[in-house]
Amino acid sequence: MDLCEKLVKRDSELLSPSTRVSYFPLAVAKAEGTKIWDLDGNEYIDFLCGAATTNIGHRHPRVVEAIKRQCDQFIHNTLAYTYYEKAVELAERLVEITPGNFAKKVSYGLSGSDCNDGAIKLARSYTGRTKIVSFLKSYHGTTYGALSLSAITLRMRRRLGPFLPEIYHVPYPDCYRCIFNLEYPDCGLYCLGFIEELFDTVIPPEEVAAMIIEPIQGDAGVIVPPDDYLPKLKKLCEKHGILFAAEEVQTGFCRTGKWFAVNHWNIEPDIMILGKAIASGMPLSALVAKREIMESWEAPAHLFTTEGNPLSCAAAIATIDVMKEERLYERAARLGEYAMKRFREMMDKHELIGDVRGKGLMIGVDLVKDRKTKKPAREEALKVDWRCWEKGLVLIHFGKSVLRIAPPLTISEEELEKGLQIIEEAIKDVEEGKVPDEVVKRMVGW
Repeated sequence: MDLCEKLVKRDSELLSPSTRVSYFPLAVAKAEGTKIWDLDGNEYIDFLCGAATTNIGHRHPRVVEAIKRQCDQFIHNTLAYTYYEKAVELAERLVEITPGNFAKKVSYGLSGSDCNDGAIKLARSYTGRTKIVSFLKSYHGTTYGALSLSAITLRMRRRLGPFLPEIYHVPYPDCYRCIFNLEYPDCGLYCLGFIEELFDTVIPPEEVAAMIIEPIQGDAGVIVPPDDYLPKLKKLCEKHGILFAAEEVQTGFCRTGKWFAVNHWNIEPDIMILGKAIASGMPLSALVAKREIMESWEAPAHLFTTEGNPLSCAAAIATIDVMKEERLYERAARLGEYAMKRFREMMDKHELIGDVRGKGLMIGVDLVKDRKTKKPAREEALKVDWRCWEKGLVLIHFGKSVLRIAPPLTISEEELEKGLQIIEEAIKDVEEGKVPDEVVKRMVGW
């Protein structure tokens, strides 16, 4: 038994299964830039990026140095009772880069999950309303508020209720697998009209505090809405005095070829929910909201002992500075365009690929058993993941059978192309039956 397998065995004996969505026995020993090395010395190109978290690459020198400098000063001193410069300096940067030329304030947390909880509390506090609208297939995290907002799989809801009350789920505009079996644009954005119908019959809009939406749905399989959807949804919110909360935990910080996904549609949210790539893997999240909204609650409504930890803030400041100086949003857009072109070329040769979609370096390659029925090819996706790992590429799928393409935005053209070649080889091997069924039994996946 090799070192990776030994660690997997120890892990399974001691850690809760609730923390593991396993694909292959990758035990990480080291990570640097766009590469990962396991305990047995095997090298991998990283197309997972710590779940779209290490957007500027693993252990970026600027981030490492910022953390070391802060370590030499102090590691922790809670914001609840004291003040320190790094928290303020980071807030200044977040206010600057988030959309909207209005006054804003920032509230820190530890993960995207608690940030979603905070958005619920903040919206209710400001509006005095109780109802929250979320979307089918959404994933917001696993704290109770985030779990209540999420609607991606029953696996994360069974036996865990009751959930937070007054949260309603409406269809997201998934034009590849429309829940209403309609086609855009002939549908006239029926899914938006469906929300308006609910407002007329079931959900009094004057009781809705906020709509919380991923501008591009992530774990559902990179679902990109039609270009006119989000602007019209924002107008609907404004009509009824409903706060528009953009959940950019996965889509933020240059991932989609803009600073934030809402920038693609010139949306200025009332509330921004941020996490993941904000601090290059250090535990941190942030709510950024209009000043008058943020001033509607008081301590300890959303307070955490280690929120805005100085090490995490230092890492986030360095991360944002690198993104700005290297214009990584432009790089993500350029490399993403190339990757999309390559995947569409693969689609012409491989019937297993049913759809390719995304923005920037947030790309979903939807594997299907049949292009006409669009039935997800889950087992085949698992086999592609496994074969890629065997060939030296870290890749997983979500949304039942959608390959998740999320490399660091700093990846070189050569590394990107090598990763794409590995994916095509893996798809070809799966189509030709060269990946044994036994590997699926070892995998959990989404």
